[in-house]
Amino acid sequence: MAATRTGWAAGPVLVRTPATSANLGPGFDSLGLALALHDEVEVELTDDGELAIEVDGEGAEVAGRGDRHLIVRVLRDTFDVLDDLAGSGPPRPSGLRLRCRNRIPHSRGLGSSSAAIVAGITAARALHPAGGRLDDDAALRLATEIEGHPDNVAPCLAGGLTVAWTTPDGPRLVRLESQVKRVVAYVPEHRLATERARGLLPETVPHGDAAANAGRAALLIAALTGGLDAGVLLDATEDRLHQDYRAPAMPESAALVGRLRAAGVPAVISGAGPTVLAFTSAGQLDSMVGEVGNGWHEHPLDVATRGAHVMSGESEPRP
Repeated sequence: MAATRTGWAAGPVLVRTPATSANLGPGFDSLGLALALHDEVEVELTDDGELAIEVDGEGAEVAGRGDRHLIVRVLRDTFDVLDDLAGSGPPRPSGLRLRCRNRIPHSRGLGSSSAAIVAGITAARALHPAGGRLDDDAALRLATEIEGHPDNVAPCLAGGLTVAWTTPDGPRLVRLESQVKRVVAYVPEHRLATERARGLLPETVPHGDAAANAGRAALLIAALTGGLDAGVLLDATEDRLHQDYRAPAMPESAALVGRLRAAGVPAVISGAGPTVLAFTSAGQLDSMVGEVGNGWHEHPLDVATRGAHVMSGESEPRP
């Protein structure tokens, strides 16, 4: 039975969240790009005291986690934050129905966890009577607290190309217009836990490598927003801070990046991997099928100009 408590949303809320690619080579823990591969999450509050979860597609195996399901935890955490902001209000409905249509591959470096976190926060804002009190800055802060880093949640919230950073007052983001409108993601069958990839990073790096990455990250922003040629973009996507250190955890991905870059294709590890992101069109890569090899799912993807949002009506067509 749908919730009838005054002030809470009476019907289901449907949220659409994009995949994301973080780092983009030299922009470690700061740059991110939203991609037009979407998850859809429908949340409905009920008065029956039950928790029901349905998952279609990626992550179907976690439908039975109940209260431990990531979106359920985020929803309830966000409701708690909104309760505190409101001070008082109508009691929370006792039941929750969650339906997930997941298309973003899990544990592949395409921001599936960030999409789930942002979906939960976005749905909670739409459902709670005080949802408007949680502004975009507060949503970014909450998403970052849950996820741990702002570089994936930022483009998921804002869409497009984002730069995220942390201040004493919390995380911030700026959204930029990317002149690169389409990329190609090469997604392997195997998964890689972000914690494992991050655990391979050293405590310190050479000063020269840090300086080189700072310059490349600045050049990458210029290349992506200024529509500079592929040669500049190839230089701009060079990284010395994280990809080589993580290569032992994903040797096939590291090798593919190397082959593509040797052929003049700007290619990077997406997020913590193991997906490889190429800044080029699928048509331009047709002649390189032999270089890519087997075991990769090729996904030509548009840059998603819109971040997470509440949908009206039925689900949008699958991209």
